[in-house]
Amino acid sequence: MDEIRLRINHSKRLWNCNVMIFTETWLNSGIPDNAVSLTEHHTFRSDRTADDSGKTRGGGLCIYINKAWCTNSVVVGRHCSANLEFLMVKCRPFYLPREFTSTIISAAYIPPDADAKLAMSELHAAISKQQTAHLEAAVIVEGDFNHSNLKTVLPKFHQNILCQTRGNKTLDHVYTNIAEAYAVTPLPHLGQSDNLSLFLTPKYSTLIDRVKPSVRTIKVWPAGVDSTLQDRFQHTDWGMFASQATHGSHTDIDSYTSSVLEYINTTIDSVTTQKQITTYPNQKPWMNKEVRLLLKARNTAFRSGDAQAYSTSRANLKRGIKKAKHCYKLKLEEHFSNSDPRRMWQGIQAITNYKPSQSTPTATDVSFLNELNDFYARFDRDNKEPYTRITSFTDHSPITLTSSEVHTALSRINGRKAAGPDGIPGRVLKVCAEQLAGVFTDIFNLSLNLAAVPTCFKTTSIVPVPKHSSPTCLNDYRPVALTPLFMKCCERLVLAHLKDSLPPTLDPHQFAYRGNRSTDDAVSIALHSVLTHLDNKNTYARMLFVDFSSAFITVIPTKLLIQTKEPGYRHITLQLDYGLSD
Repeated sequence: MDEIRLRINHSKRLWNCNVMIFTETWLNSGIPDNAVSLTEHHTFRSDRTADDSGKTRGGGLCIYINKAWCTNSVVVGRHCSANLEFLMVKCRPFYLPREFTSTIISAAYIPPDADAKLAMSELHAAISKQQTAHLEAAVIVEGDFNHSNLKTVLPKFHQNILCQTRGNKTLDHVYTNIAEAYAVTPLPHLGQSDNLSLFLTPKYSTLIDRVKPSVRTIKVWPAGVDSTLQDRFQHTDWGMFASQATHGSHTDIDSYTSSVLEYINTTIDSVTTQKQITTYPNQKPWMNKEVRLLLKARNTAFRSGDAQAYSTSRANLKRGIKKAKHCYKLKLEEHFSNSDPRRMWQGIQAITNYKPSQSTPTATDVSFLNELNDFYARFDRDNKEPYTRITSFTDHSPITLTSSEVHTALSRINGRKAAGPDGIPGRVLKVCAEQLAGVFTDIFNLSLNLAAVPTCFKTTSIVPVPKHSSPTCLNDYRPVALTPLFMKCCERLVLAHLKDSLPPTLDPHQFAYRGNRSTDDAVSIALHSVLTHLDNKNTYARMLFVDFSSAFITVIPTKLLIQTKEPGYRHITLQLDYGLSD
């Protein structure tokens, strides 16, 4: 103790040290706290007991917390056995990066003759319990681990000690749930200790310094905007757009469709406003507008110098934060109160703080995006088959869609679906389905009659979604097409007619793209067939599984059209043009 006090008094960095941890203190119940106390430090000790450890000498743990760093600290865990000794202290210091709510400091000692597997299991259970209780806590585990390794049970923790601490071995470890948390400096031995002393300096960079705030622009939908849009579309002369695109007996479907979509977008922009939202990486999920206003009111009261107003604003802020946290809690619980799997997974991700890796290329990676574009277009480039477009048939009349069918398709659109390249949100299509059904019925029927899809309907945004968590090549990205919502409606309506046109000779063992069938059915039938066959004596089964790479996008359209000319198919349902615009 004399040497410890001497070092602290003669070293500024030790004097300012926030936490000091000692393992193998050799303290016992006969030594009072005042004999080992340090000035301006809280003392937490866990002495070895013979009844628990089976040993009468050595051991013991001690943690000193600098009062200048933290005055709110409490023991949350203590354990002593033949395999493991640990002491856990939870601290709420005066300052912490906003992404952490507290710091859990653990001192551990594992004897050389301990069962490492049992010791790691006990320590893992204790740390997991604290992490469950304090989801956003910074966890620090320090101690003499000898031949044990905490990463065997907590692989996401990081070991910060890279130097030898006893001879040519690294017996002392410091694990954190933060990558590159500390820089380590070896110091001389303390007293008669066989292990070096270690001084750890934080090198963690706060989240707000590492990640720039994200700025996104959103549409603000004022109250009553839905009824306003319905009223405007109800009194719109849609026939004007068709007449302007008609030249003689020919109607330019591209001009007709693009002018209608442009008018809808212009109308939406006239009743909505745009707002920029800045999201900081360390922003708490329960932070809302009410709490921000209370924060501004508190700061205003502080600057005014009015003590009474400042006290009132602080009390209001405390109540506002408590209310915001309660509302956020209820919001999370609602994710599990219905049968919506999407909301359930959102709740699980929010509770576990799951953040998917950002491996999707950004718009700034121009060269990489060009490589992806060439990679996705390689099949069209290599396809030498000439395309003969089917323009007319004499045996069947074109499909004709009714206004009620289009209205039903528009009203079933999910309002949360992302808008396609045309920028028209699903909310507008769903709310104004009755007012827009007429004009789009005319467009869809014109498209079916002319056997041509408007260019703006075929324009698609391709989003490269990684197939794996760490993509390494171009083939690890799956091209997901974001098409206009109007085109999806048209596809669904045509699909209904296609299903009605399927011949009875369709293979009964086809499960893809068929209603009320799934891979579970395919697996069940395959197993049933094989097991039934194997019930016979002296039999065996051979099964071949084939997975075609990029099977869908390698289909050559001309050959597909030739196949569909087989008897039993209604050719008129296959006359639409295909392809994506550049």
